[in-house]
Amino acid sequence: MKAAPGRLRDTAEEIARTTGLRVQIIGGTLIAAPPPCGKHAGTVRRLRLRLDRRLPDGLAGYQVSSVGTPEDDEDYATPDLVVLPTDWERSDEWLADPHDVALAVEVASRTERASGTTPGADWYGAAGVAALLAVDPHKGIWTYFTHPRDGAYRGVLSGRYGEPVPLTAPFTGELPTVDLPLYTPRR
Repeated sequence: MKAAPGRLRDTAEEIARTTGLRVQIIGGTLIAAPPPCGKHAGTVRRLRLRLDRRLPDGLAGYQVSSVGTPEDDEDYATPDLVVLPTDWERSDEWLADPHDVALAVEVASRTERASGTTPGADWYGAAGVAALLAVDPHKGIWTYFTHPRDGAYRGVLSGRYGEPVPLTAPFTGELPTVDLPLYTPRR
């Protein structure tokens, strides 16, 4: 399907409507992915439940919410989980302001290749999202990116499942990663 310049969003919406795929526009490129597998969905659910207990009043975790970029109104990502002010629930907008995002969570998909089907730290850092938690059920590892400045994250911390993520403000405490599902290795 060809996309006319300035019409990427229309093309993305048409792909999503006709195929049911999750579609994002990352850096001007349309990225479509099938619905996640059960272990992916379970990872997101467990992280959301754990995060909910660590959120201050006025913030909540949302799934199926997209984040735009200030520089390009055609560019957006739909993280697996995003922590936003609860005012989001009263908005008619479908793109959240990246500066309102306290945390975006991306879980690598079962079918994700090295090229990736989810936006990476570069996209979220450039957008100004306060923090990104990237979780990889292939390897049982996580990476926590914080302190975006000049289009990139300045803080990067990695760990393995079982090691808690030391959350930064506005969160309290650590985020447990014990018993997050691992993908079965492909043969």
